Amino acid sequence: MPSRPLELFDLPRLSRYRSEVLSLDCKQILTRGNPLRAVNFLTYLNPTQHIYTAITDNGESDALIGSIHHDEAESYAQLKYLTPASALENSDTSLRLLEHLVAQAKKWRTFQVLGEIEENSSLFEPLRQSGFSVYGRQRIWDLSNIIFSDDAISFWRKRNAVDTIAIQSLQRQIVPPLLQQVENFANSERGLICANDEIMAYIDVIYGTRGIFLRPLIHPNADNVREKLLSLLAQDLPNRRERPIYLCVRSYQAWIEPILEEMGATVGPRQVVMVKHLVSVQRTEKTVPANADTAWANPAAPIRSAEFHKENPS
Repeated sequence: MPSRPLELFDLPRLSRYRSEVLSLDCKQILTRGNPLRAVNFLTYLNPTQHIYTAITDNGESDALIGSIHHDEAESYAQLKYLTPASALENSDTSLRLLEHLVAQAKKWRTFQVLGEIEENSSLFEPLRQSGFSVYGRQRIWDLSNIIFSDDAISFWRKRNAVDTIAIQSLQRQIVPPLLQQVENFANSERGLICANDEIMAYIDVIYGTRGIFLRPLIHPNADNVREKLLSLLAQDLPNRRERPIYLCVRSYQAWIEPILEEMGATVGPRQVVMVKHLVSVQRTEKTVPANADTAWANPAAPIRSAEFHKENPS
């Protein structure tokens, strides 16, 4: 059967699938918990948000359910979860559902679709077949059990509007160009800045009922990184309330990992960040006038320039 939107009569399946959720959004699962918990799933039924949940029923005992979300502040849509994990063994079913979710992202006119999975996940091949490519790798570090001193020096302050340009500059220096399309730090209103004359470190902070998720942006030339991270845990992270703290280290910041290990943090399995582009490059011919001041082009020669167009929603 073709994929379709999840209906009310499908809801009884969710209680059976709750223990078999495969998350494609580590930030959501670590800060909000299982997306099929009743309190969380109500969010997915909110018609005012760009959240879409679909089901592919192949006529067998287990259907496959998946969800995708678009934050209007971002250019990409995020795959949220697939369930049950046992149904992923049927790659055809996975492929049909993924293509259906991508089609919804096109209707939202997003530029990319993003998903995060473990390197050995059975979903890796269906994602590849659906047009996703590996854009990076990451590991999630648990900082909850690190021992620190309460009298640590304070290094961090809350970001404000005047810091946006400096954060953008720091992002351009650190984040590879390919990832900057889906890795945006400047749009976030949450975050902490290392309070030096020059901004060399910034951490985006995402709070949830189940945990706190940190995204670091630390320049390799920053000094005393260990002390600054300990200060963050000891006194500079507001409203912790004993919640677990997780730090996502993308591969371009892997130099931080030995410091985290020395601090006593624990690490999860390596994940891949997979991205599918929803724009195509179409080439059009433009004619350069004969009197154009162009030393490298023949007058009136057609020059091919790339113009980007979004694919029509399917």
